[in-house]
Amino acid sequence: MADPVEAIAYGPAAPRSLCTDCGVSRMSDPKQCGKACQFIKPDYPAMETAVHGRARDPVRSDEMYFGPFRRMLRAKLKNPSPGAQWTGITTRIAQRLLETQAVDAVLTMAPDPQDRWKPMPVLVTEPKGMEQVRGMRMGYAPLLALLEPAIAKGYKRLAVIGIPCQVYALRALEKELGLERLYVIGTPCSDNTTTENFHTFLELLAEDPDTITYLEFRADYYVELRFTDGRKKEIPFLMLPISQLPPDFFPLTCRTCVDYTNVLSDITVGYMGGQGQQWLLVRNERGEELIDLLGDELQSEAPGSKGKREGPVKGFLANTIRAAGGLPLRRMPNWLRPIVGRLMPIVGPKGLEFARARVEMKACETVVHLRREEPARAPYMIPDHVWDIVKPYGIERE
Repeated sequence: MADPVEAIAYGPAAPRSLCTDCGVSRMSDPKQCGKACQFIKPDYPAMETAVHGRARDPVRSDEMYFGPFRRMLRAKLKNPSPGAQWTGITTRIAQRLLETQAVDAVLTMAPDPQDRWKPMPVLVTEPKGMEQVRGMRMGYAPLLALLEPAIAKGYKRLAVIGIPCQVYALRALEKELGLERLYVIGTPCSDNTTTENFHTFLELLAEDPDTITYLEFRADYYVELRFTDGRKKEIPFLMLPISQLPPDFFPLTCRTCVDYTNVLSDITVGYMGGQGQQWLLVRNERGEELIDLLGDELQSEAPGSKGKREGPVKGFLANTIRAAGGLPLRRMPNWLRPIVGRLMPIVGPKGLEFARARVEMKACETVVHLRREEPARAPYMIPDHVWDIVKPYGIERE
């Protein structure tokens, strides 16, 4: 019997600047990067229209921030999947696609056999195989390099679980792939880095980093760690050792990404607006199909929203400007950090207001870093809606 989770060899990456190695440069025609790359000249209105039938409508509540959607949900699986990052909605949707034979294969990431945190692109062809790909990975991996091998195997109906830069490139090439059906399950992404850098971060969080099995940035302003011996550790965001990381810890690509919420997916499965649960954005008819596959396995409700985001966003912007200029971050006194860290879950923005805050922070970060490090790219890489998002914070288009 064939392995239900298959890692396929792929070629070397073509040299690129501002590249997250989505996999396109490893395909048969690396020149396709020119039209597929999110970091060259993205056209979100056209792409959103092609995928969803319309572009985001700034008049509709929250579409300026989150992109086109039909509905948003705060949700969890009634029976969480063992080993999943949250309750396992993402992998369970893909598993149901395989169970119902709606797709021939799922392109996703599995843990590298030599490093549980390193993502390894794989093709999953049997429902049980989805159990092997649960959980979080950190780093870059050329997921889309598996598209051509999958098609060569005769797989014409695919599901892809990807982050925004992968999904943008996939959508740009979709018509040329000749697929009969494509479902795209998107996860939000922010501040990705190399797996090697991530290990450096883990070493700052625990004396025994090799025993960490789980890490999650939660919407209640805590990072949760779990260990092989069953221990758990919670660290307030303000107590994280961010100032100890090198300036290039987060590559410029991830500091200038304009698609935090994966707007070109059929459904986005994240956490920002979930207030302790998962946050789903059902974006189109295919997204509705994906939700329907879960039936009564899913418990859901409308997401909530509390607090005000302006203060945290202004503080983030001020520190981003200092960091981009090579100045040290303004550090809160050590005696005050634990106090404020424990107050943030009480007084900070929550639910959709937290999600809006993160999108505004990412938008501000994009403009600041592009203007400083790649100013010639800024007019082409920054979409109109991002300029609208940052305008209330005193950032104007030049």
